[in-house]
Parts: sequence; structure tokens; C-alpha cells
Amino acid sequence: MPTLDKNINDLKVLISEEEIQKKLVELAKSIENVFPKDEVIYVICVLKGSTMFTVDLVKHFNNPIQMEFIRISSYGHEQKSSNNLQAIDLTLPNLHEKNVLIVEDIIDTGLTARFLTDLFKIKHHPKKLVFTSLLNKKCARQIEIEPDFYGFEIDDKFVVGYGLDYKGYFRNLPYIGYFPQ
Repeated sequence: MPTLDKNINDLKVLISEEEIQKKLVELAKSIENVFPKDEVIYVICVLKGSTMFTVDLVKHFNNPIQMEFIRISSYGHEQKSSNNLQAIDLTLPNLHEKNVLIVEDIIDTGLTARFLTDLFKIKHHPKKLVFTSLLNKKCARQIEIEPDFYGFEIDDKFVVGYGLDYKGYFRNLPYIGYFPQ
């Protein structure tokens, strides 16, 4: 078993499992209302962090969906964004004139959000493009961008759980937690 410099016993709950699940219902209704009724929504899950959020969110959609997965990294094994985006897998079907929902775990610097929204607008020309994030860390913003929808605004804490990780660990927690400094 690898040794981590973070111990789960030190983790403090920031957003409970119950709060997350309640927010998902609200978000799903709000998001779905911006898309034409009964039209397919192409849900783009940004791996790995937004997996749990995406899966739980789409359970509340009534529109038909197609799920696609892309992988981008800006953290590596650090607690802050490296500001160096690595597109690991951007393989997608033709999304020209399709309804697209990009689902991200957290927007902090805004660099990934800008990269993705620009990429989809320029390369895919969707009919409608919506960006949602579970967490919005405005205090860390380096460029001006806001998600169309988000679950929770958070302060400058390094968070884990519900898909978010530290060195690959803690993704499986059903809540969002942080390590006090």
C-alpha cells in the first residue's frame, strides 16, 4: 500500500452526500430546460474527476442522451492546477449541429473550461453548447469564464471525493471533503 501524505481521518466534510444528491435534481431540471424537449443531448464527461457527477446527473434527465468521454489533465499529482493542459483523449463522434453538454468536476483557473468550450465551438459547431460543473472555485480564476450551471461555489480549498482525487485516491468518497491546512 502506497504511503500518502494525506490521511482520510484528517478529512473534513465540505459538502455532504445528501446536499450533492439534492443539488443534482435541481441542476438536471435547469440544464434540461435549455435543450429542446425530446432531442438527444450529447453528454461529454471529462474524465476522470467528473465521472460520478455525470452518471448521477443524467439519471435525472428525461431527454434521450448519448454519453461520451474525454480526458484532459491539468493537475498531475499536485494540489493546484499546473496551467499545463494535457489532452489525453479527445475522440468524439460528429457533434455538428448536436446538443452538447460538457460536464466537469470543478472550474478553478478556468483554463480547462475555456479550452473545452473553444474546442467544441471551433471544431464541432454544436447546435447548443452548455457547460456545467459540480464545483465553481471563482477565487482561483485566472481567466474570465463562468459555467452555464454549477452545483456549489467553494472557497480556496483543495477538495477530494465524489470523483475528485489526490494522487488518484479519495475519488470513491460519496461527499466532497477537504484537508485543513
